[in-house]
Amino acid sequence: MDEIILIKNGELALKGLNRHTFEDMLIKNMRQRLTGLGHFDFSNEQSTIVVKPRGDVTDMDEAFSRLCRVFGIAGLSRAASVEKDMDTILKAAEEYLGEKLLAARTFKVNAKRSDKSFPLGSPEICSETGGYLLSKFHHLKVDVHNPDIIVNVEIRDTAAYIHGNQVKGAGGMPVGSSGRAALLISGGIDSPVAGYMMAKRGLQLTGIHFASPPYTSKKAEQKVCRLLEKVAMYSGRIVLFIVPFTEIQEQIKDNCPEELFTLVMRRMMMRIAQIIAADQNCGALITGESVGQVASQTMPAIACTEAVCDIPVFRPLIGMDKDEVVAISRKIDTFDISILPYEDCCTVFTPKHPRTRPTIPLLEKAEQALDIEPLIEKAVKGVRMVIIHGYKNDDEGEI
Repeated sequence: MDEIILIKNGELALKGLNRHTFEDMLIKNMRQRLTGLGHFDFSNEQSTIVVKPRGDVTDMDEAFSRLCRVFGIAGLSRAASVEKDMDTILKAAEEYLGEKLLAARTFKVNAKRSDKSFPLGSPEICSETGGYLLSKFHHLKVDVHNPDIIVNVEIRDTAAYIHGNQVKGAGGMPVGSSGRAALLISGGIDSPVAGYMMAKRGLQLTGIHFASPPYTSKKAEQKVCRLLEKVAMYSGRIVLFIVPFTEIQEQIKDNCPEELFTLVMRRMMMRIAQIIAADQNCGALITGESVGQVASQTMPAIACTEAVCDIPVFRPLIGMDKDEVVAISRKIDTFDISILPYEDCCTVFTPKHPRTRPTIPLLEKAEQALDIEPLIEKAVKGVRMVIIHGYKNDDEGEI
């Protein structure tokens, strides 16, 4: 009896003639995520991807845990692969699912027979398997509506698969299937969640962080790296660019009206982010903005910020409240890191009374006091690159 992992890819089934392209990308992502755990073979079998470990795989628990975070997977199960013989199937169900059946009070059997040459039909398979398990586990009762465990028997072309309840996958689309985008990440609660949500829609992430030493500490930068490590457990490897922003913020403080500090700063960030995004073949920027959350995220303020952008700006949190964002941050394990008290550059020189209804002409007039192009050029030249992995042995691939 061999143990395998069965992958259901959900949304990819709707991709028509392009389906195989998406499936190939999903397999590539799964293969990269399992780097360091041994060797695995991947095969497509009638709407299911079968992951078969080779002899050197010793930690199936870790392999399964990692695959649970791969976008593009709707559901997955650990399964026993056995010969297509009914006696073998019955013994395998008893042995492989024994611990779960002992812990359950009720069960039912589901059977699928894609190999029509198998002598028993699905109803007969269910009947025989159910009767056999009742004879071995006397405490069990059949409940076809709400069982504690579902015993699944799948008769495929190459083997029979036996597994219990399917585990819900990460969903979404395979990372990379929708292109690349640059995530502006500060260190707060919102931006890691925004990155996670857009990676779920198939975007490969590039990170951009603005650092302002000595106003921001090295610990703030380390905090961002830790946040991206959590996101990378879902998105795969992330290239992070750290932009020196101190001089720009000091120039804004010395030359621009205080009520516009934050908005001028954000416009400078977007200009720099676009340059990095273009260099990294990113087709969009991602921010964690939500309408009305702070003064710089009113509709007029967002319009003024976006006015300097020539590429789309994705704001997946735009209509969410803080409780909803926090719930996702807890799910992906970023919340406790986000609330660590290491301030980012967005809190530097915060105006006491920020303008909530700015206009583009007003900001353009304020920016005339800055020598914008040289400041941007200097900041871009000073960028540092850090490679972020979700797991220590992640396959690095291409930068």
